[in-house]
Amino acid sequence: MDKKNRRSFIKKLGVAGAAATISPMAFAKETKPFEFLKRTNGNNDLSTLRIALIGAGGMGTADTLTALEHPNIELKAVCDLYTARLDAAKANWGSHLFTTKNYKEILKRDDIDAVIIGTPDHWHKQIGIDALKSRKHVYCEKPMVHSVGEGMELINAWKKSEKIFMVGSQGLSSLGNEKAKELLANGAIGDINYAEGFWARNSPIGAWQYPIPDDASPETVDWDTYIANTNKRPYEANRFFRWRNYIDYGTGMSGDLFVHLFSSLHFITNSYGPTKISATGGLRYWKDGREVPDVLLGMFDYPDTEQHPGFDLSLRCNFVDGTSGSTYLKIVGSKGSMDVKWEEVVLKRNANSFDDDDPFTKEKMKGKTQLSDRKHMVPPLELVYKAENGYKGAHYDHFSNFFNAIRNSGSVVEDPVFAFRAAAPALLCNDSYRQNKFMEWDPVNMKLKS
Repeated sequence: MDKKNRRSFIKKLGVAGAAATISPMAFAKETKPFEFLKRTNGNNDLSTLRIALIGAGGMGTADTLTALEHPNIELKAVCDLYTARLDAAKANWGSHLFTTKNYKEILKRDDIDAVIIGTPDHWHKQIGIDALKSRKHVYCEKPMVHSVGEGMELINAWKKSEKIFMVGSQGLSSLGNEKAKELLANGAIGDINYAEGFWARNSPIGAWQYPIPDDASPETVDWDTYIANTNKRPYEANRFFRWRNYIDYGTGMSGDLFVHLFSSLHFITNSYGPTKISATGGLRYWKDGREVPDVLLGMFDYPDTEQHPGFDLSLRCNFVDGTSGSTYLKIVGSKGSMDVKWEEVVLKRNANSFDDDDPFTKEKMKGKTQLSDRKHMVPPLELVYKAENGYKGAHYDHFSNFFNAIRNSGSVVEDPVFAFRAAAPALLCNDSYRQNKFMEWDPVNMKLKS
């Protein structure tokens, strides 16, 4: 079987239950809802799962709130290095909570089945490994690791643990990604040859100028633990509360935002990732002492594989966008394109890309050199898919996948292998920017090329 035929076979496996082809009849309506493609065959087990939160900042708190929307989930403990967050946890979720500034005290507890890791990026790997060794299931915020060199250590720990490890690129579980994957596999846009993504922000909070509490001090923040695995320096409130701006703790625009786009693209295309990465950008506006760009552009070469044809990807991120708020992923093929959002997919097709699949017409045209002058029915050039009313969102579905996998010994859509293949090109984007050179990556074996 040649590479192109293998691609077709793999695509069909990836959307089991979907129609094998797209015909004009599939475009009878310009707007239609679509359903969540089930990934697990659960037995409806709703046994109680006991969870703990490690890192109770903005994203960790949001994750916990979403987790608690699910039935039979109990929050038992919260860990954070800032005293006021522990106080807020008890105020919001009950005085019964066990709270601590030492995450290892949580991992020792027998009444916890799974932990949510919402810490700054530089602690993801170590807490993740320690949690697995303590026989806990893990939901870890993206990116899974702080540097490419950390990836395989965590993957190996996960494989040995036999525990569920889910990484939190929540858009991956969106209806938009599900539908885009189905459409691509069904040939709706032909063969992919290009993709692009964009993420724009402008407000202080969106650009990581997070508020610093009035009581922030070395007395309320466990600074020594915070920097224990990185460069030693005196306490700085900015580095704790605005950590994304600093390379010791965060992973820049690409680690925060590009990684979402990589996750979606890889899910939709079944790709392992690019082989060549380059980046440029600069600090254009937010002159607040940050060490990472506020405008970043990345270019990525995806090779021809059994999963997909070769294509190019461009990603942009702008924290100085005067209109702000724009986020999208566009996938372009030989017959059309898709604009992919979490709750919407806009399919656009070229007027010359439709084949007349009416068997009567085909039979009549056999052996003829000229087409009939008679006009025929054509499908719409643009089709919009929207999530049905009542859709709870990608964040909710991501946790559903996590909890179902724990209860039913199943699998998750974003395990450490998938997550590392999405994180690596984002992290290498940073390396390319700092080192001013192309980065060569082996996405199959997940290592830098020598």
